[in-house]
Amino acid sequence: MIEQVENDIKNLVHQIDYSNVTRLFDALSGGKRLRAKLVLKIAASSENSVRLAAIIELIHAASLLHDDVIDEASVRRGVPSVNATEDSKTAVMLGDVLYSKAFSELVHFESAIASCIAHSVTSLSVGEMMDVAMASHFNSDADAYLNMLYLKTATLMEAAATAAALLAQKDATAYGVYGKNLGLSFQIIDDILDIVSDEATLGKPAMNDFVEGKCTLPYIYLYDALNRRDKERLKDCHARELAPGEGAWIRARMEEHHSIEKAYALARKLSDEAITSVKDDRELVAVIETMMKRRY
Repeated sequence: MIEQVENDIKNLVHQIDYSNVTRLFDALSGGKRLRAKLVLKIAASSENSVRLAAIIELIHAASLLHDDVIDEASVRRGVPSVNATEDSKTAVMLGDVLYSKAFSELVHFESAIASCIAHSVTSLSVGEMMDVAMASHFNSDADAYLNMLYLKTATLMEAAATAAALLAQKDATAYGVYGKNLGLSFQIIDDILDIVSDEATLGKPAMNDFVEGKCTLPYIYLYDALNRRDKERLKDCHARELAPGEGAWIRARMEEHHSIEKAYALARKLSDEAITSVKDDRELVAVIETMMKRRY
């Protein structure tokens, strides 16, 4: 069914009836389509599941276009970003077009479903603002980071699962928990991979998040464990290119204080809660277990 979603996404973009939008969108990398797959698994019996999945993927694509402009990213999913190949204005406008098209299609769904998705878009926009604000200083507050992560990353996954459950007349609350925790766990694992994987695997330099000003959970947990002098050294490394030896020092301290293991333990806890919420759905349990086994 994912092929049907891809075709529906293309049809929706073509309906916009502007060749420049079609050209730019066709150049984007589709990614894993996690949100679409989640909708299809939960609401496979509904004839409207494909359209709902396509709408959510348009929203996700729009958010990434804006995200790349904010981060001044030159690459997205291994291909040049629109703001790099065109300019930031074009990337923002393309994102706006995709958002608008998604909302114009969303109105055809019952109000509870439409409201759920629309609310998540507001949340992810607030989360993006929080992320930008946090990147301006060294953040050592784990709760603040997790709240930002929920709003920016997990809320659309939560909404996709909730809306799909509503469409299929299943327990929307239980599936919402699954979607939220899947989104949080997925991002925490990504944060870990950014530190422990090599550039060839990541498609970008290792520890790039920290260089860009992001203090993810492993760094927050490390900061909590360090003495005063090393706390200052870690803060001094933040939001700049790391000098030779500094990355190795950070990794060594993380290994010493088990910072990676602590972050993984939280991801495991969230995943276990997600599994409990949908324990009778073997496919969804398998999805989260596969995600947790990504090598890091």
